[in-house]
Amino acid sequence: MEYKLASSTWDDKEIVDLHRVIASDRYTMGSEVAEYEKKYSEYIESKYSVMVSSGSAANLLMIAAMFFTKNKDRKLKKGDEIIVPAVSWSTTYFPLQQYGLKIKFVDICSKTLNIDLNQLEAAVTKKTKAILAVNLLGNPNDFAAIKKIIGKNNIILLEDNCESLGAKFNGKQAGTFGLMGTFSSFFSHHIATMEGGMVVTDDEELYHILLTIRAHGWTRNLPKNNHVTGVKDDDVFKESFKFVLPGYNVRPLEMSGAIGLEQLIKLPNFIKNRRENAETFINLFSNHPFIDIQREIGESSWFGFTLILNDNSRINQKDLVKLMTESNIECRPIVTGNFVKNKEVLEFFDYEIFNNDLSNADYIDQNGIFVGNQQVDINQELNYLHKVINSI
Repeated sequence: MEYKLASSTWDDKEIVDLHRVIASDRYTMGSEVAEYEKKYSEYIESKYSVMVSSGSAANLLMIAAMFFTKNKDRKLKKGDEIIVPAVSWSTTYFPLQQYGLKIKFVDICSKTLNIDLNQLEAAVTKKTKAILAVNLLGNPNDFAAIKKIIGKNNIILLEDNCESLGAKFNGKQAGTFGLMGTFSSFFSHHIATMEGGMVVTDDEELYHILLTIRAHGWTRNLPKNNHVTGVKDDDVFKESFKFVLPGYNVRPLEMSGAIGLEQLIKLPNFIKNRRENAETFINLFSNHPFIDIQREIGESSWFGFTLILNDNSRINQKDLVKLMTESNIECRPIVTGNFVKNKEVLEFFDYEIFNNDLSNADYIDQNGIFVGNQQVDINQELNYLHKVINSI
C-alpha cells in the first residue's frame, strides 16, 4: 500500500507496559487506569477523567449521566430536544435514541464540516434542551459562536471529541468546552490503547455518576462522601455488591491504562507531526482547481484529510474511489457521510431534520472521500496523492 489510512503509534515501550501488567496478574482496571486518568486530566486540563472501553461507550455514559443527575436545571428526560450535526459517527447518535431524546439534525458547514452555525442559531427554540457539538476529523468548533448562540438560555452543551484529541480553540482543549466531553483511543486515532475511551468533566456530581454507571451501577468505586449516595457505609462487604443506578460494564482493561500512560508522553509530538503533515496537505490542495478541503478552525489536530470534488471536477466520487484503489491509496467516506441516509436505523429514532435541508451533508456524502493522516512524516505519501489526483 502506497498510502495507508493509519499506522501504529506503538513501539517497544508499549510492549514493556503490556508485560508489566501481565506480570502483575491484574487485568481489570486498577492502578494503571487510575494513573492514566490522572495524567489525562492534567493534559486535557479537566478536573475529572473517567476511562471506558471505547469512544462509543464514552458517548453512552455521557448521555446516561445526564438522565441520572439530581440537578433539575440540566437533567435530561425522555422527549427532550437535542441538536446534532448531520455528519458524525453512528454512536454519536445511538445513545440519544436509546435514551428517548428527540433528535434535531442540522446541516453542516460546507467549509469546516462542523455544524453550520447559522443553521444552528436558527434551529434553537424554547424546546431545545441540549446541543451535542461534534469536533469533526480533528477540527474544533467555533465555541465562542456556539456560546453566543446559547446565550442566557438554559441549554446544555456537550461535546463528542472522539476524533479531535489535542485540538484547541482559543488555546483551550477541544472536549472541555461543554459540561462533558468524550474521547476515543482506538487504532488510527491520535493515540491508541488497543480499545479505549474517556469522558471528561469539571463537575463532581457527574464524575461520581460516571464512576457508578461505568461498572454495573454499583457503589464500589465511589468515594466515601459522594453525590450519588451521600455517604458510603464503612462495611466493605455490604458495599461490595450494592447497586444504586442502572449501569453498564464498560470498564477498560488495565493493559489499556498502562499503554495510555506511554501514549500520553508521546502525544505532543504526535500532534506536532500531524499538524506539519497538514501544512503540506494544505499547500498541495488549498487552491486546487477541482478539489475542496476542510477549512481549519482554531488549531485542528487533523485526524485525516478530506478531498471533496467541486463543480469543476471532471470525475465523480465513484471514479475517484476507483482511482485511489488502483493507486494503492486507502480511502473512506467522510465519517458516515450524511447519517440521515440510513433510513433503516432511523425507523427507531424520534427525529426531525431542521428546515428539511441537509444539502451540505448530502454533497460531501456524494462527492467527498477521506484519506488518513498519521503521527509520523507522510510528506512522501501526500505528494504521491497529489500526483495521482493531478493525473485526472
